[in-house]
Amino acid sequence: MKTQRLKFVFVAGEGLLIFGAIFLAFRVFLEQCEGTQDVLSLYWPNMAIITMVVMISLYFRDLYSFDLKQGLIELGARLLESVGLALIILATVCFFWPGLIKGQKTLFAGLIIMVLVFVSWRLLYVMATRRHIMSRKAILLGGGGLAADLWKEINASWDLGYDLRGVIVPPERPVVKGEFGTTRVFQGFEDICDRVQAEEADSIIVALDEKRNVLPYQQLLNCKLMGIRIIDGESFYEQICGKIMVEKINPSWLIFSDGFVRSRLLRMSKRGLDLVASAILMTLTAPFLALVAVAIKMDTPGPVIFSQERMGEYGKPFRLHKFRSMRQDAEKETGPVWAGAEDSRITRVGRFIRKCRLDELPQLWNVFRGEMSFVGPRPERGFFVRQLVKEIPYYNERLSVKPGVTGWAQIKYPYGASEKDALEKLKYDLFYIKHMSLVMDLWIIFQTAKTVLLGRGAR
Repeated sequence: MKTQRLKFVFVAGEGLLIFGAIFLAFRVFLEQCEGTQDVLSLYWPNMAIITMVVMISLYFRDLYSFDLKQGLIELGARLLESVGLALIILATVCFFWPGLIKGQKTLFAGLIIMVLVFVSWRLLYVMATRRHIMSRKAILLGGGGLAADLWKEINASWDLGYDLRGVIVPPERPVVKGEFGTTRVFQGFEDICDRVQAEEADSIIVALDEKRNVLPYQQLLNCKLMGIRIIDGESFYEQICGKIMVEKINPSWLIFSDGFVRSRLLRMSKRGLDLVASAILMTLTAPFLALVAVAIKMDTPGPVIFSQERMGEYGKPFRLHKFRSMRQDAEKETGPVWAGAEDSRITRVGRFIRKCRLDELPQLWNVFRGEMSFVGPRPERGFFVRQLVKEIPYYNERLSVKPGVTGWAQIKYPYGASEKDALEKLKYDLFYIKHMSLVMDLWIIFQTAKTVLLGRGAR
C-alpha cells in the first residue's frame, strides 16, 4: 500500500539522518580518529544503538503518529520529552557499557544536530505530502455511505498518498452542494474515462454501495485498458483504515478476497511462542503476582482470582482467569452487563491494576494451557456473543481463531462497552484474522507494551 511505503520511507529516512547526526558529532569531537572510515569502523555499533534509542523514544511519545492536529507547542513538548527519555535510557545503557558515548560534548552536539534534523525532515515531509508531490491522483466513483466514508478518510489522513481530484456520482443521484466539501462532484457515468484523463488521474476508487445494475462495467473496462488502476472501495477502506467494513461487504467478498490463510507452520509457530513466552513470564512475574494478590486481599473481601466462562476458538467455552478488580458478586443484582467508564463496582486496587493491565496477568495460565493466545480477538462471554451474533453481521467469524490477551482491536480502538463498540472492534478483529502472521503478532505486542507503559485506554 502506498501510504505504508511513504511512512516507511519517512521513518527509514529519519533513522539515517539521526545516524548521520550522531556520526557528525563523533567525527568532530573524537580527535583520536583520523577520518570518516576510522570513526565508522570503530564506533558504528555505538552510533547504531544511540540511533535506535532515540527512535524508540520518538515512537513512545507518538512522534510517528503523523497527526497534524497537534500544535507546534505540543509537538515541541513531545520532542523535549523524547530527548529526556532518550537521555534516561542512554544513561542506563552507559551504566553497563561505559564506552557507549565518548564524552559529554559528543552527546550534546549530537542531540542538537538531531533536533535540527528532526524539525527540518518533518517540515520537508509535511510540505511534500500536503502538496501531493508523491501522491496518486484518484477519482472516487459513488455517492452513498461507502463513498462518504472514504472521502472522509482520504481528507482526514493527509499522508495516505492519494490526491482526490473529484467524485463521480450515479446519474440518477442528485448532486448536493458541499456534500464532499471542496472536492468537485460530477454526475453520470457516460464519460468516466474522459473525466479521468481531464483530471490527469491514474486511479478510480469504486465505492458504490450497490453494484448490481449500477456498476458501469464497460466504462471501467475501457479505463482499465487505458492503464488506469481500478480499486475496489471495500478493499481500499480495509487497507487505509486497518479494518474491514462489515456493514458493506457480502459473503462473496470474504470468500474471494485474499487472506484468512492459517498454515500449519503458522499455527505451530504461534503455539510454540505462546507456550515458551507464557512459561517464562509466569516464572519471572511470580513474586510480583504475589504482591498484587496480597493487595487485593487487603483491599476488599473475596477471592483474589476472578474466573468466568468465556467463548474460545470455534465457540468452545473455557474459564478465563483475572485478578479480581470489582467487588464480590458485582452482577448479583444487575446480571451480565458491560463495565462502564466510571463503574462503581470497581475497587480501589482494582482501578489501579486495570489501569496498568495487571488484572490480565493470570491469563498467562490460559495461554500456557492453550485456551488463549497472546494475540487474538478478546474472549467474550457467551451471554453477549449470543446477543451480538443476532445483531452484527459476521460476528461469529471472530471465533475462528484463539482469543488473545491483547489484539489488533485493543490497540486500534479505545475500550468499548456497547453494541456499537462491539461492531467497531469486530472490524479490526476480522482484519487481524485475515492478515494474521507472527510479524503482526510481534507488532501488536510491541504496541500493547507502549500502551501499558503510558497507561492508556484502560477502564
